[in-house]
Amino acid sequence: MTTSAQETALACLDGIQPLLSAWTRTIFDFGETAWREYQSAAWYVDRLKREGFSVEEGSGGMPTAFCAHWTNGAGPTVGMYAEYDAVPGNCQDAVTVRQPRPGLGAEAGGHTDPHSGLGIASLGGLLATKAAMQRHDIQGTLRFTGEPAEKVRGSKPIHAAKGYYDGLAGMISFHPFYMLPLCNTARWDTHCGAAYAMIYRFVCDEPENWVRASDGAPIPQAHSAVRAPGANDALMTMYMASKALRDSMLPHQGGWSISEAILTAGQATADNLPAGLAEIQYMIRVPTIGMAEQVTAVLDRNAAAAAAISGCRYERHWVSKSRPGLANHAMAGIAYEALSTVGPPRWDQLARTIAREIQVNAGGTATENPFIDELERLISPQEAEAILRRDLPPSQVNSTSDDYTDMSWHAPTARFYVARPALRSANGGAYPSWVMNALGGIPATIDPMVICAAKTVALAALRLLEDQTARDAAMDEFITRTGGGVGGSNWIAPLCDYDPPINFRWPEYVTTARGRDWWIPSNA
Repeated sequence: MTTSAQETALACLDGIQPLLSAWTRTIFDFGETAWREYQSAAWYVDRLKREGFSVEEGSGGMPTAFCAHWTNGAGPTVGMYAEYDAVPGNCQDAVTVRQPRPGLGAEAGGHTDPHSGLGIASLGGLLATKAAMQRHDIQGTLRFTGEPAEKVRGSKPIHAAKGYYDGLAGMISFHPFYMLPLCNTARWDTHCGAAYAMIYRFVCDEPENWVRASDGAPIPQAHSAVRAPGANDALMTMYMASKALRDSMLPHQGGWSISEAILTAGQATADNLPAGLAEIQYMIRVPTIGMAEQVTAVLDRNAAAAAAISGCRYERHWVSKSRPGLANHAMAGIAYEALSTVGPPRWDQLARTIAREIQVNAGGTATENPFIDELERLISPQEAEAILRRDLPPSQVNSTSDDYTDMSWHAPTARFYVARPALRSANGGAYPSWVMNALGGIPATIDPMVICAAKTVALAALRLLEDQTARDAAMDEFITRTGGGVGGSNWIAPLCDYDPPINFRWPEYVTTARGRDWWIPSNA
């Protein structure tokens, strides 16, 4: 049974649903990628200030992060947050055909999960909670953080180390469904694992030392450097060595992955000069910190060897060191009870018509029910946990990767999932990525997720604010699991011992004499 305050929040969200739809599309169309979400962060800051929140911009030393507060007197503090980073190479317009957003090529940023809906759903829940607190004079504080660069596990380890999650009665973490059975449910025991990300920078700043003039170089001094391998060669040696050794870095169990992206290559013209700078980023997704440390040791050795072979030097710069997640059954129960009260999202005939059109345009066959059945069903956290565990060894406590996990070591944390639109395949094959990206931007297909998640966030937040018994149960469990709370015997301290990695050449939009473009020239 819902409380009067919860009914107020639900009514508020029904009233502002058109605004949430428009706001979701706004962030979707920005399509800004990690560490470069300037428009998106500015939009949130402006909106929050208009709603009466005090906002710290650039929180934690991150230009596109923020921390907002609103208080209604002494009482518990509840945390929520927005993510808003997109992914390079996924630029898709909110239409039923494969087509980048106007003026851009497919190489530009686009929302895949989509974080555009994630952030606005959480914002909607925040605003509805505030409205209910005002109307019913509920005491307490709301904290809302802006979390950039989730795709590289960027902001939350930094925010955690700097105290932005301290003092919370509970943190509510929402994510769009991305894999079965985690659809319209909450995580129970098996939370996401650790993630390390780093950039190896190779620098060739003394190419003249590669050969000696007495070795027969036809032109003395600087031009003898033409034979130096340079930073590109160091990077490629690192790349190939790490590819070759990848299967040997960790045991063949435990669900881990290592991926890489070349951020910078060359920094020299096509003249006879060796490349002076090259950078490669690695992302390590593993169940445990120990596994992450083991992979890091191998990569460090590979980088040192690649630099020595090519006459370069190397530097390692951290992008992320995030901890594995900590379960909290009391919080999972609060979130799932809220979701059960709201019910799963529902897609109307307009959404289904749009989905069938996409099925055909993606080379498939239109089906009577174009969406997979699980989207409109609830599954209990315990049942989802049992299914998830079928493919995991008993010793593996954590699985997959997301940096919300850093929040879970500072406050009781609920992690829940709401279905986003996903299409049924008539022949069992997979759809191209543009399909999911488009479904995440078209209002008729993404709005059901946003409003369902916003209502769930609001009901869960108000439960924490109004129900001291539920709040105490969540905190007691947090204290027990950590061996005494923050600083306890089983507590894992923040791993972040680095500055925000904001000064690297991250993909971004640029303004040139030719107009606004993606830093990889568009095909438009």
